[in-house]
Amino acid sequence: MDVQKGSVSIRPLGDSALVVQLADGIDSIIHKRIIKLVNLIEREPFCGMLEAVPCYNSVTVYYNPIALRKNGDIEGKNAFEKASASINCYLKKLDESPIVNKRLIEIPVVYGERFGPDLEYIAKYHNITPEKVIELHAKKDYLVYMIGFAPGFPYLGEIDERLATPRKAKPRPAIPAGSVGIAGEQTGIYSLETPGGWQVIGQTPVDLFTPKASRPTLLESGDEIRFVPITEDEYFAYKEKNQ
Repeated sequence: MDVQKGSVSIRPLGDSALVVQLADGIDSIIHKRIIKLVNLIEREPFCGMLEAVPCYNSVTVYYNPIALRKNGDIEGKNAFEKASASINCYLKKLDESPIVNKRLIEIPVVYGERFGPDLEYIAKYHNITPEKVIELHAKKDYLVYMIGFAPGFPYLGEIDERLATPRKAKPRPAIPAGSVGIAGEQTGIYSLETPGGWQVIGQTPVDLFTPKASRPTLLESGDEIRFVPITEDEYFAYKEKNQ
Protein backbone atom coordinates (compact mmCIF):
# COMPACT_ATOMS: atom_id res chain seq x y z
CA MET A 1 0.00 0.00 0.00
CA ASP A 2 1.23 3.49 -0.80
CA VAL A 3 1.99 5.87 2.06
CA GLN A 4 0.40 9.25 1.30
CA LYS A 5 1.46 12.67 2.62
CA GLY A 6 -0.62 15.39 1.03
CA SER A 7 0.01 15.23 -2.71
CA VAL A 8 3.17 13.18 -2.10
CA SER A 9 3.10 9.41 -2.37
CA ILE A 10 5.61 6.84 -1.14
CA ARG A 11 5.31 3.41 -2.70
CA PRO A 12 7.43 0.25 -2.49
CA LEU A 13 9.64 -0.87 -5.35
CA GLY A 14 10.38 -4.51 -4.68
CA ASP A 15 11.61 -5.38 -1.20
CA SER A 16 14.65 -3.08 -1.08
CA ALA A 17 13.57 0.26 -2.54
CA LEU A 18 10.80 2.82 -2.53
CA VAL A 19 9.67 5.64 -4.80
CA VAL A 20 8.86 9.11 -3.45
CA GLN A 21 6.55 10.87 -5.92
CA LEU A 22 6.24 14.62 -5.41
CA ALA A 23 4.01 15.45 -8.39
CA ASP A 24 3.04 14.48 -11.93
CA GLY A 25 4.51 15.76 -15.18
CA ILE A 26 7.74 17.66 -15.84
CA ASP A 27 8.29 20.91 -13.98
CA SER A 28 11.54 22.67 -13.06
CA ILE A 29 10.19 23.91 -9.69
CA ILE A 30 9.18 20.38 -8.67
CA HIS A 31 12.53 19.06 -9.81
CA LYS A 32 14.38 21.54 -7.62
CA ARG A 33 12.44 20.11 -4.68
CA ILE A 34 13.51 16.65 -5.85
CA ILE A 35 17.15 17.75 -5.72
CA LYS A 36 16.64 19.24 -2.25
CA LEU A 37 15.16 15.93 -1.08
CA VAL A 38 18.07 13.94 -2.51
CA ASN A 39 20.56 16.25 -0.81
CA LEU A 40 18.75 15.86 2.52
CA ILE A 41 18.80 12.07 2.23
CA GLU A 42 22.47 11.97 1.25
CA ARG A 43 23.50 14.45 3.94
CA GLU A 44 21.60 12.63 6.71
CA PRO A 45 21.25 9.02 5.48
CA PHE A 46 18.99 6.75 7.50
CA CYS A 47 20.21 3.37 8.68
CA GLY A 48 20.45 1.01 5.71
CA MET A 49 20.11 3.71 3.03
CA LEU A 50 22.17 2.83 -0.05
CA GLU A 51 21.37 5.29 -2.84
CA ALA A 52 18.91 8.00 -3.84
CA VAL A 53 18.25 8.32 -7.58
CA PRO A 54 16.37 11.43 -8.81
CA CYS A 55 13.99 11.41 -11.77
CA TYR A 56 11.67 14.08 -13.27
CA ASN A 57 9.26 14.26 -10.34
CA SER A 58 10.30 11.40 -8.08
CA VAL A 59 13.19 9.90 -6.14
CA THR A 60 13.92 6.18 -5.94
CA VAL A 61 15.59 5.29 -2.65
CA TYR A 62 17.44 1.97 -2.36
CA TYR A 63 18.06 0.49 1.08
CA ASN A 64 19.26 -2.63 2.89
CA PRO A 65 16.06 -4.23 4.28
CA ILE A 66 17.95 -6.40 6.77
CA ALA A 67 19.72 -3.41 8.31
CA LEU A 68 16.42 -1.53 8.53
CA ARG A 69 14.51 -4.38 10.13
CA LYS A 70 17.21 -4.72 12.82
CA ASN A 71 17.15 -1.01 13.61
CA GLY A 72 14.83 -0.35 16.53
CA ASP A 73 15.30 3.42 16.43
CA ILE A 74 12.97 3.87 13.45
CA GLU A 75 9.22 3.37 13.76
CA GLY A 76 7.62 0.69 11.62
CA LYS A 77 7.08 -3.04 11.51
CA ASN A 78 8.87 -3.86 8.26
CA ALA A 79 11.67 -2.37 6.17
CA PHE A 80 9.36 -0.39 3.88
CA GLU A 81 7.45 1.15 6.78
CA LYS A 82 10.70 2.12 8.51
CA ALA A 83 12.16 3.61 5.33
CA SER A 84 8.89 5.50 4.75
CA ALA A 85 9.02 6.92 8.28
CA SER A 86 12.51 8.28 7.54
CA ILE A 87 11.35 9.75 4.23
CA ASN A 88 8.48 11.55 5.97
CA CYS A 89 11.01 13.13 8.33
CA TYR A 90 12.92 14.46 5.32
CA LEU A 91 9.71 15.77 3.76
CA LYS A 92 8.95 17.78 6.90
CA LYS A 93 12.34 19.50 6.55
CA LEU A 94 12.04 20.09 2.80
CA ASP A 95 10.68 23.64 2.88
CA GLU A 96 13.33 24.70 5.41
CA SER A 97 16.18 23.14 3.45
CA PRO A 98 18.28 25.65 1.47
CA ILE A 99 18.28 25.60 -2.32
CA VAL A 100 21.43 23.91 -3.58
CA ASN A 101 23.24 25.91 -6.25
CA LYS A 102 24.18 23.46 -8.96
CA ARG A 103 26.74 23.90 -11.70
CA LEU A 104 26.24 25.75 -14.98
CA ILE A 105 28.22 23.86 -17.61
CA GLU A 106 28.90 25.14 -21.12
CA ILE A 107 28.74 22.48 -23.83
CA PRO A 108 30.29 23.43 -27.20
CA VAL A 109 28.31 22.15 -30.20
CA VAL A 110 28.94 22.17 -33.93
CA TYR A 111 25.51 22.27 -35.57
CA GLY A 112 24.29 20.87 -38.87
CA GLU A 113 25.69 19.02 -41.90
CA ARG A 114 27.38 15.72 -41.01
CA PHE A 115 27.30 16.58 -37.31
CA GLY A 116 23.58 17.37 -37.28
CA PRO A 117 21.84 15.48 -40.08
CA ASP A 118 18.34 16.39 -38.86
CA LEU A 119 18.86 20.13 -38.54
CA GLU A 120 17.40 20.81 -41.99
CA TYR A 121 14.43 18.54 -41.27
CA ILE A 122 13.57 20.38 -38.05
CA ALA A 123 13.88 23.73 -39.85
CA LYS A 124 11.47 22.59 -42.57
CA TYR A 125 9.13 20.98 -40.02
CA HIS A 126 8.70 24.36 -38.31
CA ASN A 127 9.04 26.50 -41.42
CA ILE A 128 12.09 28.35 -40.08
CA THR A 129 15.72 28.55 -41.17
CA PRO A 130 18.46 26.24 -39.84
CA GLU A 131 20.13 29.34 -38.40
CA LYS A 132 16.95 30.06 -36.43
CA VAL A 133 16.91 26.49 -35.09
CA ILE A 134 20.48 26.96 -33.82
CA GLU A 135 19.64 30.35 -32.33
CA LEU A 136 16.59 29.03 -30.47
CA HIS A 137 18.39 25.93 -29.24
CA ALA A 138 21.45 27.78 -27.93
CA LYS A 139 19.75 30.86 -26.47
CA LYS A 140 18.63 29.35 -23.14
CA ASP A 141 19.98 27.28 -20.27
CA TYR A 142 18.63 23.76 -19.74
CA LEU A 143 18.02 21.90 -16.52
CA VAL A 144 19.36 18.35 -16.29
CA TYR A 145 16.27 16.51 -15.10
CA MET A 146 17.81 13.06 -14.97
CA ILE A 147 20.57 10.81 -16.22
CA GLY A 148 19.35 7.68 -17.95
CA PHE A 149 18.94 5.55 -21.08
CA ALA A 150 22.75 5.18 -21.25
CA PRO A 151 25.46 6.06 -18.69
CA GLY A 152 25.84 9.85 -18.62
CA PHE A 153 22.94 10.58 -21.02
CA PRO A 154 21.23 13.79 -19.77
CA TYR A 155 17.54 14.49 -20.30
CA LEU A 156 17.33 18.27 -20.62
CA GLY A 157 14.37 20.57 -20.74
CA GLU A 158 12.46 22.25 -21.82
CA ILE A 159 13.25 23.51 -25.32
CA ASP A 160 11.60 26.47 -27.01
CA GLU A 161 8.15 25.29 -28.14
CA ARG A 162 9.06 26.36 -31.68
CA LEU A 163 11.58 23.49 -31.79
CA ALA A 164 9.42 20.70 -30.35
CA THR A 165 9.65 17.84 -32.84
CA PRO A 166 8.57 14.18 -32.63
CA ARG A 167 11.13 11.40 -32.55
CA LYS A 168 12.03 9.71 -35.80
CA ALA A 169 9.53 7.07 -36.94
CA LYS A 170 12.44 4.67 -37.57
CA PRO A 171 15.34 4.95 -35.12
CA ARG A 172 18.90 4.98 -36.43
CA PRO A 173 20.92 1.83 -35.64
CA ALA A 174 23.86 3.92 -34.38
CA ILE A 175 24.13 7.55 -33.26
CA PRO A 176 27.65 8.83 -32.46
CA ALA A 177 28.62 9.76 -28.92
CA GLY A 178 28.27 13.49 -28.37
CA SER A 179 25.30 13.87 -30.69
CA VAL A 180 22.82 16.53 -29.56
CA GLY A 181 19.21 15.72 -30.31
CA ILE A 182 15.61 16.79 -29.89
CA ALA A 183 12.67 14.54 -29.00
CA GLY A 184 9.34 16.15 -28.27
CA GLU A 185 9.88 19.08 -25.91
CA GLN A 186 13.25 17.87 -24.65
CA THR A 187 16.83 17.94 -25.82
CA GLY A 188 19.61 15.56 -24.85
CA ILE A 189 23.17 14.45 -25.57
CA TYR A 190 24.16 10.91 -26.52
CA SER A 191 26.93 9.92 -24.12
CA LEU A 192 27.74 6.71 -26.01
CA GLU A 193 27.26 5.45 -29.54
CA THR A 194 23.87 3.77 -29.36
CA PRO A 195 20.74 3.25 -31.45
CA GLY A 196 18.29 6.10 -31.09
CA GLY A 197 15.35 7.97 -32.53
CA TRP A 198 16.09 11.54 -31.48
CA GLN A 199 16.38 14.22 -34.17
CA VAL A 200 20.13 14.95 -34.27
CA ILE A 201 21.01 18.62 -34.82
CA GLY A 202 24.64 18.78 -33.75
CA GLN A 203 27.54 17.19 -31.94
CA THR A 204 29.78 18.12 -29.02
CA PRO A 205 33.43 17.14 -28.66
CA VAL A 206 32.98 16.88 -24.89
CA ASP A 207 33.04 13.37 -23.37
CA LEU A 208 30.01 12.89 -21.13
CA PHE A 209 31.00 9.42 -19.97
CA THR A 210 34.54 8.35 -19.09
CA PRO A 211 34.21 5.00 -17.26
CA LYS A 212 37.79 4.94 -15.93
CA ALA A 213 37.60 8.40 -14.35
CA SER A 214 36.97 8.88 -10.62
CA ARG A 215 33.80 10.69 -11.65
CA PRO A 216 32.69 8.81 -14.78
CA THR A 217 29.69 10.99 -15.70
CA LEU A 218 30.23 14.68 -16.46
CA LEU A 219 26.68 15.75 -15.56
CA GLU A 220 24.25 15.04 -12.76
CA SER A 221 20.61 15.77 -12.07
CA GLY A 222 20.10 19.41 -11.11
CA ASP A 223 22.97 20.79 -13.20
CA GLU A 224 22.26 23.36 -15.90
CA ILE A 225 23.58 23.22 -19.46
CA ARG A 226 24.35 26.05 -21.85
CA PHE A 227 25.02 25.10 -25.48
CA VAL A 228 27.69 27.18 -27.23
CA PRO A 229 27.81 27.00 -31.06
CA ILE A 230 31.30 26.30 -32.46
CA THR A 231 32.82 25.69 -35.91
CA GLU A 232 34.14 22.40 -37.30
CA ASP A 233 37.71 23.64 -36.82
CA GLU A 234 37.00 24.39 -33.17
CA TYR A 235 35.42 20.96 -32.77
CA PHE A 236 38.49 19.14 -34.06
CA ALA A 237 40.86 21.42 -32.16
CA TYR A 238 39.02 20.54 -28.94
CA LYS A 239 39.20 16.82 -29.79
CA GLU A 240 42.91 17.00 -30.51
CA LYS A 241 43.65 18.94 -27.33
CA ASN A 242 41.70 16.54 -25.11
CA GLN A 243 42.77 13.20 -26.56
